[in-house]
Amino acid sequence: MNTPVQRPLLLVVSAPSGAGKTTLGARLLEAFPDMIRSISCTTRAPRPGEANGRDYFFIDMAEFKRRIAAGSFLEYAQVHGAWYGTPREPVEQALRAGRDVLLIIDVQGAERIRQLMAPPAAAADLQRAFVDVFIVPPDMATLRQRLTGRGQDDAATIERRLQNAGDEMAGASRFQYRIVNDCLEDAAARLQAIVREEHGRVVKD
Repeated sequence: MNTPVQRPLLLVVSAPSGAGKTTLGARLLEAFPDMIRSISCTTRAPRPGEANGRDYFFIDMAEFKRRIAAGSFLEYAQVHGAWYGTPREPVEQALRAGRDVLLIIDVQGAERIRQLMAPPAAAADLQRAFVDVFIVPPDMATLRQRLTGRGQDDAATIERRLQNAGDEMAGASRFQYRIVNDCLEDAAARLQAIVREEHGRVVKD
């Protein structure tokens, strides 16, 4: 007799820069302490307060190319002039152990993950685990205010991020879920509800 079991989730949370995906991801990890956050590799320099191995793995371009050639990334993409990639082995290892994995990644990376999850490219267990969520800013004026207020980018970079955001939001319909981050508490509660809802979707062992 087949026994229904809760599947682990490969949860991809994506958004335009400044829409709040990192903050919402942190809230989600607090609510689900057994969930593992995948730490991406990047070729960009650390921002103030960021730590290697906690926020990102900061590597140079030569090492990034070496890992591409070795097939070490589940996905990788160039975003805002820097390269980002999701290490494959920690994700697959966590899922094999039955742990939920959270990927907080850019929209290009989310699209590559979605393509990888399409049959027959991915193994059935990865396809069953995959859930993606798009975080939407309430409007472009609010997004501009948030990007400016965090004080991490110069004016030219902010304008580039805003221009990219328009293109990124045009693809929001491809995600399984969309959350408007107008009120942080409400958005965090909705994201947590999505995880509980997906945990309720059982698969046959």
